[in-house]
Amino acid sequence: MNDTSFLGTNISLVKAHNLRAVLLTLLHDQQVSRVELAEKTSLSTTTITNLIDELLQNDIVEEEGVEMVQGPRQVGRPRTALRLVPDARFAVGVHIGIGVLRTAVTNLYANILCSRMSDFNIAAPAEEVLDQIVGEIERCVAESGIDRKKIIGVGIGASGLIDVKEGVCLVAPSLNWRDVPVLEYIQEKLNLLVTVDNNVRCMALGEAFFGIGKNNSPLVFVYGRGGVGAGIVVDGMILRGSAAGAGEIGHLVIKHQGGDLCRCGKRGCLETLISESVLVREAMFIAEENPGSLVYHYLNREDLGKPIDRIFAAARDGDQAIKNMIAERAHYLGIGLSYLVNILDPELILLGGVFAQGKEFILPPAEATMRELAFAGLGEKVRLDATSFGWRAGVIGACALALTTFFYLEPVEI
Repeated sequence: MNDTSFLGTNISLVKAHNLRAVLLTLLHDQQVSRVELAEKTSLSTTTITNLIDELLQNDIVEEEGVEMVQGPRQVGRPRTALRLVPDARFAVGVHIGIGVLRTAVTNLYANILCSRMSDFNIAAPAEEVLDQIVGEIERCVAESGIDRKKIIGVGIGASGLIDVKEGVCLVAPSLNWRDVPVLEYIQEKLNLLVTVDNNVRCMALGEAFFGIGKNNSPLVFVYGRGGVGAGIVVDGMILRGSAAGAGEIGHLVIKHQGGDLCRCGKRGCLETLISESVLVREAMFIAEENPGSLVYHYLNREDLGKPIDRIFAAARDGDQAIKNMIAERAHYLGIGLSYLVNILDPELILLGGVFAQGKEFILPPAEATMRELAFAGLGEKVRLDATSFGWRAGVIGACALALTTFFYLEPVEI
């Protein structure tokens, strides 16, 4: 049994718990009266009054007009509606992609006020990349024009295995990182609170609190780019596992016999069957065999963007061989999704990265396979969709990590 089961609590933790309930209700409902807050949180009206008074004094909540009360006309003073002040506090988020940094400043509703993108050399020393991140944060905050004192903290989403407690990137093969103290380094440079987690988990968190994933639990976010990973959120909390390895869907062995060798050392892992590099490789094979095809011409046009952009452009413009190839690869994704359905029974699965970029070609065959293979009709109940945030999913997720860590879930001094 976990020793924390025997821990007691104290009055300050009780207050933090109650404050969390109030803040989450205000975030969810956006506009609510004191009476409704008491009903929804099961707190006494006295407790609600005290908490709201403190939030009002700190300009985090404001009273807005008169709430329209449903039902028969009630006797007495009309209820005053309460709402969070969106710009009362701010969060900074950084998404560390493969050679790409995305940085943003958001308000309490995760609305982006300022964002930046920059490239970095994945062969560069980790310290050099961390210095670049610090510079990007400073520039983004300056460009946003916000009061630095109102920043609650910085959330960083990084690829690889993350020690969340220490904020250390234990291993990230795509970045050539091992035991990189991300939290300590950036926190010391910025003198701001910092929290770090896996980038796909951040994306899942962002959708669960601020996107189309609200009120869906469990929620699974499946991201495909250089590899394939999943973030899982259950009742508003990230599922990390005992060794922070939950969600490594990319290393489910789908094709053991005759499968390609994966970077993890096994054969036939999901990410060897569908990822950005796999789609590009297969498209290049088709182009070589069909020099008169659309994809052949598109792959030689740099004006159409990256190779993966050109491949989806060829599919959209009618290259049937490419559409067939993508559907075949999406079938393998559907197998992986059926495993998730059988294990987690989620309400919602969201696709991000290259899966969202080519959603019209990837989602239908993946969904059909998932529903066919899931146990006892479970696949019929789950909703499958693409992320509501598009390319912003990573950086909004990083901001969501800061917002939930330092404000909504574990409120620090307000």
